[in-house]
Amino acid sequence: MASFRVTHTDKKIKARTGIIKTAHGDIHTPAFFPVGTQATVKALSPDEVAATGTEGILVNTYHMYLRPGHAIVEKFGGLHSFMGWDRPIMTDSGGFQVFSLGFGIEHEVGKIVPLYGEDLVAGDVLESSSKNLIVRTKLCKIEEKGPTFVSHIDGSAHFFPPEKSIDVQMALGADLIVALDECTSPLHDYDYTRAAMERTHRWELRCLRHLQTSDVRRRMSDAKSSRFLRYPKSDIRGPALYGVIQGGPFQDLRIASAKFVSDGDFFGVGIGGALVSKKKMAEILDWIHPHLDPTKPRHLFGIGTIDDIFAAVAQGVDTFDCVTPTRLGRMGYVLTNVKYQMSNFKLNITKSIFLTNQNPIDPTCNCYTCQHFSIGYLCHLFRSRELLAYRLATIHNLAFMAKLMKEIQVAIGENRLRELKGEWLGKK
Repeated sequence: MASFRVTHTDKKIKARTGIIKTAHGDIHTPAFFPVGTQATVKALSPDEVAATGTEGILVNTYHMYLRPGHAIVEKFGGLHSFMGWDRPIMTDSGGFQVFSLGFGIEHEVGKIVPLYGEDLVAGDVLESSSKNLIVRTKLCKIEEKGPTFVSHIDGSAHFFPPEKSIDVQMALGADLIVALDECTSPLHDYDYTRAAMERTHRWELRCLRHLQTSDVRRRMSDAKSSRFLRYPKSDIRGPALYGVIQGGPFQDLRIASAKFVSDGDFFGVGIGGALVSKKKMAEILDWIHPHLDPTKPRHLFGIGTIDDIFAAVAQGVDTFDCVTPTRLGRMGYVLTNVKYQMSNFKLNITKSIFLTNQNPIDPTCNCYTCQHFSIGYLCHLFRSRELLAYRLATIHNLAFMAKLMKEIQVAIGENRLRELKGEWLGKK
């Protein structure tokens, strides 16, 4: 099984560095995982992803279960050989996607509110929304035995209990896997949120028991015999399971869930749920931190903006995943802290004013894009809708994130994360 050890804790704040060891290599934390939704980080080959300095990725269980199907992936020896990626992979449980098909649709909310927005919405907007809900057809039904959802691909119905989530993730062969949880909407009241949290705890125990009683070694051996398996396994066998903290915006529920997951026989701690706002996210992390086992890695799901990463790292979070850097790249936004005309480290490179700019995005960046191409060329590619544009922007954005995480690791080791945050965000 995977292992984790803390290598240093910042003497001024809660931030820490560490190493997660897996069968496919080490993850130096704090770390950011790009999302390879359907066994691909969009626009890039695995070698290109690795060249950015990325140590691990997250793949969505829900999407792989529906297409091409976990049984097919297992025949190839698991995700690593199927997609040609020889570094660590984390799979989520499918719980958030199921939520998105249920109350996420009905309430129009997601990881950050609103569901399809980018920024976080204040509480007064949520209050207004709760009074003026447009009821939409849900594609998911939640029951004690497990959720049943309707495929967004062909409309077929699927029963997806906790045990099946584990079976699918084991077939996918990820290094780090996640127990099935119910992600609640910030529009749910206290009573429903508590009931959902308690149901999540029961589901997580079912996941844990199922994993412990499953023949992991046989599955790993069968996968290793596949003629498609390009990368040998190490002696670290079997996936490492994360429990997930839920409880919505309620302090007592978050603390109760943190204690449950931290005290349980889980390898790691996941922090889930729709976080509502940046302020609420910070509050939740502050609430739960005293109740977390310091020997377990902590993963914050679906968070990837620079200010959020700094805030969460300062609260002791070890790993993150988010679609934002790759999605922004495909939209024509590159990440940089070079002082161009931009906001929140995002430069809209599609604007005509950049057509004559002969500089790289960042002269200090060692990525393939910055070493070979100018801003003007990238602007031309996007305005011409050339496919190379998506690739080059995504390469840079992932390299930017990897470089940022490396800077954070170094700063923590030198007990100066607070100062680094000030350099990046202009405040301490």
